[in-house]
Amino acid sequence: MKNNAGHVLIAAPVHPVLTDGLTAMGYTCVPMEHITQAMAYDAIKDCVGVITSTRLQLDKDLLDAAPGLKWIGRMGSGMEVVDVAYAAQCGIQCYNSPEGNCNAVGEHALGMLLSLVRRIVWSNNEIGAGVWKRDENRGTELESKTIGIIGFGHTGRAFAKKLSGFDARILVYDKYEQNDVPSYVTLCASLERIYNEADIVSFHVPLLADTVHYLDAPFIDRMKHPFILINTSRGPVVDIQAVQAGLNSGKIRGVCLDVFEQEPLSAMLPATRSVLDALTKLPNAVVTPHIAGYTYEALFKMSKVLLEKIKSASDIL
Repeated sequence: MKNNAGHVLIAAPVHPVLTDGLTAMGYTCVPMEHITQAMAYDAIKDCVGVITSTRLQLDKDLLDAAPGLKWIGRMGSGMEVVDVAYAAQCGIQCYNSPEGNCNAVGEHALGMLLSLVRRIVWSNNEIGAGVWKRDENRGTELESKTIGIIGFGHTGRAFAKKLSGFDARILVYDKYEQNDVPSYVTLCASLERIYNEADIVSFHVPLLADTVHYLDAPFIDRMKHPFILINTSRGPVVDIQAVQAGLNSGKIRGVCLDVFEQEPLSAMLPATRSVLDALTKLPNAVVTPHIAGYTYEALFKMSKVLLEKIKSASDIL
């Protein structure tokens, strides 16, 4: 155990396994789960570590306000909230925890898809309104469907594993070389087979410069068959205006969206909010408020993963 290892700003919901573990390592945890960006400049100045999620943007300005910062731990996968390149220049180690919530995301993507194709949410709402319809709510099965997964990291693999028992064809594409590809998926060298064969397309990519509006109007036009869209990755990966146009034209048969270009509702631009409001009135849309990876189990697992990574970094022990 180290004494006086320094202060760690806890700017995200975490499980006690993380704070207890950091305390045992000699750190002093400073819990500020509801911190704002403005508050962070003062709170971070004497810290050696930060645990964050999506609340803070750890950009150059904020990193410069913390001259003693040694490491950043991200609850979850997306590192777009951190200027990783500048952090590296400053000698700051960055850790994320996609291993911790990938199962939750995989389950949520599958749950949304089943809710859509079996019309579970829509028919539930109809019954609540006193409407009983059977023929109109006849669903379709996943068996024999072709599902394209774009991005085959932790969450893409978790979703594929959940699908493997449904006797669907699973095509996967990732721009990075893949090892240990499971036998129940077909690895594609390009997007062409997904464009030509997929009935369902699910995105599991990080938010990078080349993934902003990955799904746009040209992508939709290249799809040979009307398809169902799933996005549990990051909101800007999908051009929401193109989605609305695709639904209107019939090129998109349905959508399962957990993330949006601006979040939460209070931060949405009018154009995005208008599309979202329209989606909530459609029988072929299932939308949720960025909760795919937000389970009780994932909170524990992400916290544990971060603690293990911090412990294993010899430069901060």
